[in-house]
Amino acid sequence: MKKPFLIAEISANHCGDINLAKKLIKCAKINGADAVKIQTYTADSMTVNSNKKYFKIKKGLWKGYNLWELYDEAHTPLKWHEQLFKYSKKIGIKIFSTPFDETAVDFLEKIKCPMYKVASFEMTDIPLIKKIASTKKPMIISTGMANLSEISKTYSIAKKYGAKDITLLYCVSSYPAKDEEFNLNNIKILKKEFKCTVGFSDHSKNNKIGLAAIAAGAEVIEKHIGLKNQKKGLDIEFSMRGEEIKKFKNQINETYKYLGKNYFYRNNQVLFFLYFF
Repeated sequence: MKKPFLIAEISANHCGDINLAKKLIKCAKINGADAVKIQTYTADSMTVNSNKKYFKIKKGLWKGYNLWELYDEAHTPLKWHEQLFKYSKKIGIKIFSTPFDETAVDFLEKIKCPMYKVASFEMTDIPLIKKIASTKKPMIISTGMANLSEISKTYSIAKKYGAKDITLLYCVSSYPAKDEEFNLNNIKILKKEFKCTVGFSDHSKNNKIGLAAIAAGAEVIEKHIGLKNQKKGLDIEFSMRGEEIKKFKNQINETYKYLGKNYFYRNNQVLFFLYFF
Protein backbone atom coordinates (compact mmCIF):
# COMPACT_ATOMS: atom_id res chain seq x y z
CA MET A 1 0.00 0.00 0.00
CA LYS A 2 1.31 3.43 -0.99
CA LYS A 3 1.52 6.35 1.42
CA PRO A 4 -1.87 8.13 1.21
CA PHE A 5 -2.15 11.16 -1.08
CA LEU A 6 -4.27 14.05 0.28
CA ILE A 7 -6.29 16.13 -2.20
CA ALA A 8 -7.67 19.44 -0.96
CA GLU A 9 -10.90 20.20 -2.83
CA ILE A 10 -11.66 23.91 -3.20
CA SER A 11 -14.98 23.47 -5.03
CA ALA A 12 -17.33 26.37 -4.21
CA ASN A 13 -15.56 27.64 -1.10
CA HIS A 14 -13.86 30.45 -3.05
CA CYS A 15 -17.23 32.26 -2.82
CA GLY A 16 -16.70 33.97 -6.18
CA ASP A 17 -13.46 35.66 -5.10
CA ILE A 18 -10.22 34.74 -6.90
CA ASN A 19 -8.14 36.10 -4.01
CA LEU A 20 -9.95 33.75 -1.64
CA ALA A 21 -9.30 30.91 -4.10
CA LYS A 22 -5.57 31.71 -3.97
CA LYS A 23 -5.67 31.85 -0.17
CA LEU A 24 -7.27 28.40 -0.14
CA ILE A 25 -4.51 27.06 -2.40
CA LYS A 26 -1.86 28.55 -0.10
CA CYS A 27 -3.67 27.15 2.94
CA ALA A 28 -3.58 23.68 1.38
CA LYS A 29 0.13 24.02 0.62
CA ILE A 30 1.28 25.25 4.04
CA ASN A 31 -0.81 22.63 5.84
CA GLY A 32 0.60 19.66 3.96
CA ALA A 33 -1.95 18.72 1.29
CA ASP A 34 -0.38 16.93 -1.67
CA ALA A 35 -2.60 18.59 -4.29
CA VAL A 36 -5.48 21.00 -4.72
CA LYS A 37 -8.43 20.47 -7.01
CA ILE A 38 -10.89 22.82 -8.67
CA GLN A 39 -13.90 22.18 -10.92
CA THR A 40 -14.39 23.22 -14.54
CA TYR A 41 -17.91 24.01 -15.73
CA THR A 42 -20.38 26.85 -16.14
CA ALA A 43 -23.98 26.93 -15.00
CA ASP A 44 -25.09 26.92 -18.65
CA SER A 45 -23.00 23.84 -19.43
CA MET A 46 -24.66 21.97 -16.57
CA THR A 47 -28.37 22.82 -16.77
CA VAL A 48 -30.99 25.37 -17.80
CA ASN A 49 -32.24 28.24 -15.68
CA SER A 50 -35.68 26.99 -14.67
CA ASN A 51 -37.84 27.24 -11.56
CA LYS A 52 -39.94 24.22 -12.45
CA LYS A 53 -40.20 21.77 -9.57
CA TYR A 54 -37.77 19.26 -11.11
CA PHE A 55 -35.03 21.90 -11.03
CA LYS A 56 -35.61 23.06 -7.45
CA ILE A 57 -33.58 21.66 -4.56
CA LYS A 58 -36.09 20.65 -1.90
CA LYS A 59 -33.89 19.71 1.07
CA GLY A 60 -30.39 19.73 2.46
CA LEU A 61 -27.69 22.41 2.55
CA TRP A 62 -28.79 23.98 -0.72
CA LYS A 63 -32.54 23.94 -0.17
CA GLY A 64 -34.32 26.68 -2.11
CA TYR A 65 -31.81 27.01 -4.95
CA ASN A 66 -32.69 25.96 -8.44
CA LEU A 67 -29.89 23.97 -10.06
CA TRP A 68 -28.71 26.78 -12.34
CA GLU A 69 -28.47 29.21 -9.41
CA LEU A 70 -26.45 26.68 -7.40
CA TYR A 71 -24.01 25.97 -10.22
CA ASP A 72 -23.69 29.66 -11.05
CA GLU A 73 -22.72 30.48 -7.46
CA ALA A 74 -20.47 27.44 -7.11
CA HIS A 75 -18.52 27.47 -10.37
CA THR A 76 -14.89 28.50 -10.73
CA PRO A 77 -14.82 31.03 -13.59
CA LEU A 78 -12.87 29.83 -16.63
CA LYS A 79 -10.93 33.09 -16.70
CA TRP A 80 -9.47 32.22 -13.28
CA HIS A 81 -8.09 28.84 -14.24
CA GLU A 82 -4.79 29.82 -15.80
CA GLN A 83 -4.05 32.24 -12.96
CA LEU A 84 -4.77 29.56 -10.35
CA PHE A 85 -2.60 27.02 -12.19
CA LYS A 86 0.28 29.51 -12.38
CA TYR A 87 -0.12 30.47 -8.73
CA SER A 88 -0.10 26.82 -7.63
CA LYS A 89 3.05 26.14 -9.63
CA LYS A 90 4.68 29.24 -8.11
CA ILE A 91 4.10 28.10 -4.52
CA GLY A 92 4.85 24.44 -5.27
CA ILE A 93 1.62 22.47 -5.04
CA LYS A 94 0.03 20.30 -7.72
CA ILE A 95 -3.32 21.51 -9.08
CA PHE A 96 -5.79 19.70 -11.31
CA SER A 97 -9.49 19.80 -12.07
CA THR A 98 -12.77 17.99 -12.54
CA PRO A 99 -14.14 18.70 -16.03
CA PHE A 100 -17.87 18.18 -16.40
CA ASP A 101 -18.01 17.92 -20.19
CA GLU A 102 -15.78 17.37 -23.21
CA THR A 103 -15.27 21.06 -23.94
CA ALA A 104 -13.93 21.49 -20.40
CA VAL A 105 -11.30 18.83 -21.14
CA ASP A 106 -10.23 20.73 -24.27
CA PHE A 107 -9.99 23.91 -22.20
CA LEU A 108 -7.93 22.22 -19.48
CA GLU A 109 -5.59 20.63 -22.01
CA LYS A 110 -4.68 24.11 -23.24
CA ILE A 111 -3.46 25.08 -19.77
CA LYS A 112 -1.66 21.74 -19.30
CA CYS A 113 -3.80 20.19 -16.57
CA PRO A 114 -1.62 17.28 -15.34
CA MET A 115 -4.41 14.88 -14.33
CA TYR A 116 -8.18 14.65 -14.20
CA LYS A 117 -10.95 13.76 -11.78
CA VAL A 118 -14.36 12.45 -12.85
CA ALA A 119 -17.18 13.39 -10.47
CA SER A 120 -19.60 10.71 -9.28
CA PHE A 121 -22.49 12.22 -11.23
CA GLU A 122 -20.46 12.07 -14.47
CA MET A 123 -19.06 8.57 -13.97
CA THR A 124 -21.44 7.10 -16.55
CA ASP A 125 -20.90 9.91 -19.08
CA ILE A 126 -19.10 7.67 -21.56
CA PRO A 127 -18.11 10.39 -24.08
CA LEU A 128 -16.48 12.30 -21.21
CA ILE A 129 -14.70 9.16 -19.98
CA LYS A 130 -13.35 8.51 -23.48
CA LYS A 131 -12.22 12.11 -23.85
CA ILE A 132 -10.32 12.16 -20.57
CA ALA A 133 -8.83 8.70 -21.09
CA SER A 134 -7.54 9.69 -24.53
CA THR A 135 -5.28 12.32 -22.91
CA LYS A 136 -3.45 9.36 -21.32
CA LYS A 137 -3.02 11.39 -18.13
CA PRO A 138 -3.72 10.05 -14.61
CA MET A 139 -7.45 9.72 -14.06
CA ILE A 140 -9.35 9.65 -10.76
CA ILE A 141 -12.94 8.42 -10.87
CA SER A 142 -15.45 8.91 -8.06
CA THR A 143 -18.04 6.14 -7.77
CA GLY A 144 -20.63 7.61 -5.41
CA MET A 145 -23.65 7.06 -7.68
CA ALA A 146 -22.61 3.79 -9.34
CA ASN A 147 -23.03 0.06 -8.92
CA LEU A 148 -20.23 -2.43 -9.64
CA SER A 149 -21.47 -3.10 -13.16
CA GLU A 150 -21.37 0.61 -14.02
CA ILE A 151 -17.94 1.00 -12.45
CA SER A 152 -16.66 -1.98 -14.43
CA LYS A 153 -17.97 -0.54 -17.71
CA THR A 154 -16.42 2.87 -17.08
CA TYR A 155 -13.12 1.37 -15.93
CA SER A 156 -12.89 -0.87 -19.00
CA ILE A 157 -13.66 1.98 -21.40
CA ALA A 158 -11.10 4.24 -19.72
CA LYS A 159 -8.45 1.54 -20.12
CA LYS A 160 -9.45 0.91 -23.74
CA TYR A 161 -9.14 4.59 -24.66
CA GLY A 162 -5.69 5.05 -23.22
CA ALA A 163 -5.85 5.60 -19.46
CA LYS A 164 -3.01 3.75 -17.77
CA ASP A 165 -3.08 5.28 -14.28
CA ILE A 166 -6.62 4.99 -12.90
CA THR A 167 -7.70 5.58 -9.30
CA LEU A 168 -11.20 4.73 -8.13
CA LEU A 169 -12.64 6.65 -5.19
CA TYR A 170 -15.28 5.18 -2.91
CA CYS A 171 -17.72 7.98 -2.16
CA VAL A 172 -21.08 8.63 -0.54
CA SER A 173 -22.80 11.34 -2.57
CA SER A 174 -24.54 13.07 0.32
CA TYR A 175 -23.68 16.60 1.40
CA PRO A 176 -22.78 16.26 4.18
CA ALA A 177 -22.60 12.47 4.41
CA LYS A 178 -23.75 10.91 7.68
CA ASP A 179 -21.57 8.37 9.49
CA GLU A 180 -24.15 5.61 9.14
CA GLU A 181 -24.20 5.97 5.34
CA PHE A 182 -20.67 4.64 4.86
CA ASN A 183 -19.58 1.11 4.01
CA LEU A 184 -15.80 1.30 3.98
CA ASN A 185 -15.50 -2.36 3.01
CA ASN A 186 -16.36 -1.07 -0.47
CA ILE A 187 -12.74 0.08 -0.62
CA LYS A 188 -11.55 -3.51 -0.21
CA ILE A 189 -14.10 -4.71 -2.75
CA LEU A 190 -12.98 -2.16 -5.35
CA LYS A 191 -9.34 -3.13 -4.81
CA LYS A 192 -10.14 -6.80 -5.25
CA GLU A 193 -12.33 -6.27 -8.33
CA PHE A 194 -10.15 -3.83 -10.27
CA LYS A 195 -6.59 -4.33 -9.00
CA CYS A 196 -5.96 -0.58 -9.09
CA THR A 197 -5.33 2.27 -6.68
CA VAL A 198 -8.45 2.94 -4.60
CA GLY A 199 -9.16 5.98 -2.46
CA PHE A 200 -11.93 7.79 -0.65
CA SER A 201 -13.78 11.02 -1.43
CA ASP A 202 -15.02 12.22 1.95
CA HIS A 203 -18.02 14.50 2.45
CA SER A 204 -18.42 13.77 6.16
CA LYS A 205 -18.23 16.50 8.81
CA ASN A 206 -15.33 14.88 10.68
CA ASN A 207 -11.99 13.22 9.97
CA LYS A 208 -12.56 9.85 11.63
CA ILE A 209 -14.17 8.31 8.53
CA GLY A 210 -11.17 9.30 6.42
CA LEU A 211 -8.76 7.69 8.86
CA ALA A 212 -10.85 4.52 8.95
CA ALA A 213 -10.77 4.54 5.14
CA ILE A 214 -6.98 4.42 5.23
CA ALA A 215 -7.15 1.42 7.56
CA ALA A 216 -9.46 -0.15 4.96
CA GLY A 217 -6.84 0.41 2.26
CA ALA A 218 -7.50 3.88 0.81
CA GLU A 219 -4.40 5.35 -0.83
CA VAL A 220 -5.97 8.67 -1.84
CA ILE A 221 -8.13 10.90 0.36
CA GLU A 222 -10.09 13.82 -1.06
CA LYS A 223 -11.59 16.34 1.35
CA HIS A 224 -13.07 19.84 0.92
CA ILE A 225 -11.19 22.68 2.58
CA GLY A 226 -11.78 26.19 3.89
CA LEU A 227 -9.76 28.85 5.65
CA LYS A 228 -9.50 28.99 9.44
CA ASN A 229 -12.73 30.48 10.82
CA GLN A 230 -14.29 30.63 7.32
CA LYS A 231 -18.06 30.60 7.76
CA LYS A 232 -19.31 31.26 4.23
CA GLY A 233 -19.12 28.80 1.35
CA LEU A 234 -21.58 26.37 -0.19
CA ASP A 235 -19.48 23.41 0.99
CA ILE A 236 -18.04 24.84 4.19
CA GLU A 237 -20.19 22.66 6.47
CA PHE A 238 -18.28 19.53 5.43
CA SER A 239 -14.85 21.14 4.93
CA MET A 240 -11.62 21.01 6.93
CA ARG A 241 -10.49 24.50 7.85
CA GLY A 242 -7.03 25.96 8.25
CA GLU A 243 -4.80 23.98 10.59
CA GLU A 244 -7.35 21.15 10.68
CA ILE A 245 -5.80 20.17 7.35
CA LYS A 246 -2.35 19.81 8.93
CA LYS A 247 -3.78 17.85 11.85
CA PHE A 248 -5.57 15.51 9.43
CA LYS A 249 -2.44 15.08 7.32
CA ASN A 250 -0.45 14.13 10.42
CA GLN A 251 -3.17 11.67 11.45
CA ILE A 252 -3.11 10.17 7.96
CA ASN A 253 0.64 9.64 8.19
CA GLU A 254 0.34 8.10 11.65
CA THR A 255 -2.43 5.75 10.56
CA TYR A 256 -0.38 4.67 7.57
CA LYS A 257 2.63 4.04 9.80
CA TYR A 258 0.59 1.91 12.21
CA LEU A 259 -0.55 -0.34 9.35
CA GLY A 260 3.02 -1.57 9.23
CA LYS A 261 4.44 -4.24 6.96
CA ASN A 262 2.82 -6.23 4.19
CA TYR A 263 3.95 -9.45 5.80
CA PHE A 264 3.51 -11.05 9.23
CA TYR A 265 5.88 -9.13 11.47
CA ARG A 266 7.23 -9.59 15.00
CA ASN A 267 9.13 -6.70 16.54
CA ASN A 268 12.54 -6.99 18.18
CA GLN A 269 11.10 -6.66 21.68
CA VAL A 270 9.04 -9.81 21.17
CA LEU A 271 12.09 -11.67 19.88
CA PHE A 272 14.08 -10.49 22.93
CA PHE A 273 11.52 -12.01 25.31
CA LEU A 274 11.41 -15.24 23.31
CA TYR A 275 15.19 -15.53 23.58
CA PHE A 276 15.54 -14.84 27.30
CA PHE A 277 12.35 -16.42 28.62
